Amino acid sequence: MPTPESTAFAGPGTAPNWTRTQDDYHLISGAGDRAHAAGLVNASWYKCAVPRARMKQLMQREDAQAIRDTALWYALIVAAGAVLVATWGTGWAWLAFFVYATLYTGPADSRWHEAGHGTAFKTRWMNDALYQAACFQVLRRPSVWKWSHARHHTDTLVTGRDPEVAVPLPTDFFAMLLNLFSIKSGPRELWRVLRNAFGVLGEEEKTFVPEMEWPQMVKEARVWVLLYAVLIASAVYFGSWLPLALFGLLPVMGGTWLYTFFGLTQHAGLPENVLDHRKNCRTVYMNPVFRFLYWNMNYHVEHHMFPMVPFHALPQLHDTIKVDCPPPYPSTVAAYREIIPALLEQAKDPHYYVVRQMPATTP
Repeated sequence: MPTPESTAFAGPGTAPNWTRTQDDYHLISGAGDRAHAAGLVNASWYKCAVPRARMKQLMQREDAQAIRDTALWYALIVAAGAVLVATWGTGWAWLAFFVYATLYTGPADSRWHEAGHGTAFKTRWMNDALYQAACFQVLRRPSVWKWSHARHHTDTLVTGRDPEVAVPLPTDFFAMLLNLFSIKSGPRELWRVLRNAFGVLGEEEKTFVPEMEWPQMVKEARVWVLLYAVLIASAVYFGSWLPLALFGLLPVMGGTWLYTFFGLTQHAGLPENVLDHRKNCRTVYMNPVFRFLYWNMNYHVEHHMFPMVPFHALPQLHDTIKVDCPPPYPSTVAAYREIIPALLEQAKDPHYYVVRQMPATTP
């Protein structure tokens, strides 16, 4: 008897009974009904076997490592910001801005993510504080992305259900290029902030954000509008773009490239509508600098399978379950050697995807 994932949508080399378009990714009038009918919504996912005692050990939270990493990250931001201020008005300012924006925005993506899971710190208020700060730095509305990410975990890469599919198919390289610097996504998100501030909520957002959270969305948006008003007023008062280069949309646009570079390794080119994170996620070995900037999210199979394991324990979780997982990619370069050809193929054939090498036996 076929499984729900095998009957859901056709894979490469088959004759699909529907034509894939980017409209299928809409959460309203998209492919969500097909996903429901196929049993892919809130479904049971494959999990590697981990002894209970070992999992309890891996799930232990602590403050020390997150405090250390967060202090170092913000120290780097302050140092880069000081260089930007010192070089402002000179030819070196562009380079200083690029470095500052990269540090300001790039690592904020993994920080809002981990703090949003509530696993970065043991102390709750520290998670909440980092989550709010990092969301502002990466231009992601806190309440919206909290629930968007919850849906991403329950329905990972399920077409018409997952609001966080990074590369809708067929591949649109022009849109990807624009969003590499938030040229399209940044102003669009600010427009949504402004609408939220006036109490107007997106219809798709209402499908995954609980109604009890809607007032919080409005409150957060109004705080953001106030912050942006202060930034703009400061720029006008001082007659300088410097305040806008230090905070807000401009550093987001300058630093988005880094989290996009990391983020595409997570799922790009892999199959949608399967119920096994070993098939639709990648674990990529990265050097210590990348792992610090990305906060161990390169262990992405492990994170999706067991999202309550803190970032600092993901390497240990990887060692525990790797015998039951596809081989990890030895480097980011190796991952992109697969991703780029896959995206090129998906631009022509949106039903194409990469098939991961699964272990021969399951422990």
